[in-house]
Amino acid sequence: MYPPSLCFSPFTGTLSISESNRRIDHLMAAFNLTPSDPSTFILMGIPGLEAAHIWISIPFSTFYTISLLGNFTLLFIVGKEQTLHKPMYLLLSMLALTDIATPTFVVPKALCIFWFNLKGITAVGCLTQMFFLHMVSVMHSGTLVTMAFDRYIAICNPLRYATILSSARLAKLGLVGLIRAILFILPLPLLISQQPFCANRIIPHTQCEYIAVVKMVCGDITVTRIYAMVLMFVINGFDLTLIALSYGLIIRAVLRISSENGHQKALNTCTAHICVMLTYYIPGLFSNLTNRFGQGITPHVHIILADLYLLIPPMLNPIIYGVRTKELRDKVVKSTCRR
Repeated sequence: MYPPSLCFSPFTGTLSISESNRRIDHLMAAFNLTPSDPSTFILMGIPGLEAAHIWISIPFSTFYTISLLGNFTLLFIVGKEQTLHKPMYLLLSMLALTDIATPTFVVPKALCIFWFNLKGITAVGCLTQMFFLHMVSVMHSGTLVTMAFDRYIAICNPLRYATILSSARLAKLGLVGLIRAILFILPLPLLISQQPFCANRIIPHTQCEYIAVVKMVCGDITVTRIYAMVLMFVINGFDLTLIALSYGLIIRAVLRISSENGHQKALNTCTAHICVMLTYYIPGLFSNLTNRFGQGITPHVHIILADLYLLIPPMLNPIIYGVRTKELRDKVVKSTCRR
């Protein structure tokens, strides 16, 4: 699922430009903020909850720490244990890398806002954060597609599994996913950087999300809007179609298995991947729907939902695979007992 910020207005028209400017002017007056450097933006954190920033930082830092601990542990175990150098665990390592990168592009800056009131960010830094955040999201989605293909091969063509999904082929698929993400996302910050920014450079958010940055552009952003809209439908449509196709073929293969035990065994191999997809796509869909249809919801709720969308899945993914995958769980327990 594409990051919620890219599925929000300007496509949906949730906030008009004039209304957005009025809110920004109000924030400027309320906090007496005037950027001394015209190339500096101001990230407000969570407007309306400034007094609770310290308390909000507790779950932020906790989720982030658990996410880093879980994903680095997974990478360490897979890298150390030769028996785990299999396609499934190599793909899981790719997923862990995206799960480390996603919150890392957001949480450290958010904590600087919460703890030290360091709200300034350069225009280049803001566009860079936006680029990497969306790029990693596209890579994450591509990894989930590859994992769905992995499960299809494991169930529908198990005898050729190791041949089809060799380490070299997985490395090529990972490289293709990286190139795809860069080529698709890079035009966004490049297009925005060519436009003049307005005088008010306050971003009422903890991150430089796409729509917040676009609202500060005073030039014509028609091309940027069209490109972002097409990009959203192309990536979501393509990736979700491939995942649905893979699982359609898996279900057909499972139904052909005569024994109930065979059904259960085949489906168990997909459980962890299905759970990971649900934790990724459902919160993103929920956040998008609240942005589109939740005009009565206060802005800080939208901001918190967008942040949780970037924090919760990376924290849960290594836990899900650790619980649902016996081989990985045994290796983690064995390594822990040694220490």
